[in-house]
Amino acid sequence: MSEPQEADTLRQQLLQSSRAIEAQLQQINRHPLLASPPSRTSELLFQFLKGAAFGLGSVLGAGLILSLVVYLLSQIQFVPIIGELIRQILEQIPQKP
Repeated sequence: MSEPQEADTLRQQLLQSSRAIEAQLQQINRHPLLASPPSRTSELLFQFLKGAAFGLGSVLGAGLILSLVVYLLSQIQFVPIIGELIRQILEQIPQKP
């Protein structure tokens, strides 16, 4: 193959690749998560709900982890220094009736 033919082939491949990339980008831009919301009110509502869900998940996750840590620490009361600290923590936590 001569050099001009190779350059022509390379240009055609680059053109095909750029068209494929453009098609993919257009498809991504039409995705519902990336499209702009229909109104400012719906955007604010969406952001509020997103923040509320994040806050609720954070509180629930921290509560579960903290309760697991306290439970595990209550199981090692035999360690003299840590045992006294855990005993004080357990005294402050209300027990189920």
